[in-house]
Amino acid sequence: MGWGDLGVYGEPSRETPNLDRMAAEGMLFPNFYSANPLCSPSRAALLTGRLPIRNGFYTTNGHARNAYTPQEIVGGIPAEERLLPELLKGAGYASKIVGKWHLGHRPQFHPLKRGFDEWFGSPNCHFGPYDNRARPNIPVYRDWEMVGRYYEEFPINLKTGEANLTQVYVQVTDAWAGRARGGRPPGRQAGQCLPQEALDFVRRQHAARRPFFLYWAVDATHAPVYASRPFLGTSRRGRYGDAVREIDDSVGKILSLLRDLRIAEDTFVFFTSDNGAALISAPKQGGSNGPFLCGKQTTFEGGMREPAIVWWPGRVPAGQVSHQLGSVMDLFTTSLSLAGLAPPSDRVIDGLDLLPAMLWGQLTDRPVFYYRGNTLMAATLGQYKAHFWTWTNSWEEFRQGIDFCPGQNVSGVTTHTQEDHTELPLVFHLGRDPGERFPLSFASPEYLHALRGLTLAVRQHQETLVPGQPQLNVCNRAVMNWAPPGCEKLGKCLTPPESVPEKCSWPH
Repeated sequence: MGWGDLGVYGEPSRETPNLDRMAAEGMLFPNFYSANPLCSPSRAALLTGRLPIRNGFYTTNGHARNAYTPQEIVGGIPAEERLLPELLKGAGYASKIVGKWHLGHRPQFHPLKRGFDEWFGSPNCHFGPYDNRARPNIPVYRDWEMVGRYYEEFPINLKTGEANLTQVYVQVTDAWAGRARGGRPPGRQAGQCLPQEALDFVRRQHAARRPFFLYWAVDATHAPVYASRPFLGTSRRGRYGDAVREIDDSVGKILSLLRDLRIAEDTFVFFTSDNGAALISAPKQGGSNGPFLCGKQTTFEGGMREPAIVWWPGRVPAGQVSHQLGSVMDLFTTSLSLAGLAPPSDRVIDGLDLLPAMLWGQLTDRPVFYYRGNTLMAATLGQYKAHFWTWTNSWEEFRQGIDFCPGQNVSGVTTHTQEDHTELPLVFHLGRDPGERFPLSFASPEYLHALRGLTLAVRQHQETLVPGQPQLNVCNRAVMNWAPPGCEKLGKCLTPPESVPEKCSWPH
């Protein structure tokens, strides 16, 4: 989702009443960032509190190449990384992930091996449908075993955009329960697992008086965009708006349950996204990044600045706006602080504890670093942002219609060749120029002052940087989702091809 997708952030249709109410009852963070302009590195950063360059979620196969975890990727979250749910166990927390995992789909990377107690969702994106010969459809898991595949037991109608996935992720729907009772494969397994999604997980932990961590990672706004029948055709924004409306409704159900159980004042809730809206999919299947430049895949503001709302009635002051520079990595450190735990001391943690900003309005100076692959593209400190490299995507791709900045060409900024500005960075004042259209004059005192602080922050960062072993360099069709655990019970196992490891190709 993009920064401009919510009514409270200025979306003119005002179709997100629950998230807008969440902001009115909580605190808005307009300067909040993902850790990467793509989904899997950003999610790895959220759960480790560390930049992708440290936790290994990057590639060295090409300069400034973004990389994520498609089915053929061999790597995943390294065993030596400490994930948030693993650490929360030390304070007695039960943890569940609902939705997309995206940190590696091979058995050693399974989320239940990395601290989660429960999982309902998929290991990869819902691209497809695939033919189950060259590429298998993505499995959907209940805990350790698959209970079906996308486009099969979990259908997404590409023509109409209809799918019940968001409803299944948040609660049991009558239609889905009826299908399970009807005995359609894998109806028996699906029926057994239905009463345990987001709402029932919260109810069960409340009944057991156990603290819980719910990571609700719905993917309806990721192309191909989908929504359930009650929401299809209801938005003024088309199908993408339908999906946003359903996510908004689902968040409202979760917050209502916390109120009904009378645990709202004991529950910390944070809403954000993993990267900016994919303008390559606009306008039909892409969202809005508001006033910001470009979108997903890029290190301009539209690719990495996210909507962010914190809700904690009785604790976080209602109706407030914090101008703290924040990051998804801060959710790692802040969550540990809430649980009374300290972050690991044997490694660099990039996440900041946001509680001082949330509870007392204290702002902390800190830089934000923007990476593509293993390349530091830009950095922000205070109101100033410096670009050391600029690049959207290649001229060859652009001429084929692949455009991450449609209608937003800024001469010398949105470049289709990799432009090196390390000797004389482009500097923008994001308060006056959030769209990154007017770089400061190189000769101005303001430029020299801003660059001095940014250069020091980057130097300190790079002097202590120890890159992790890159996990996204090697691909192999044999490791795709041919025969996930549980496939034999469902008659859903497929025969993998010969194992041929190869260097992954990352065009942009």
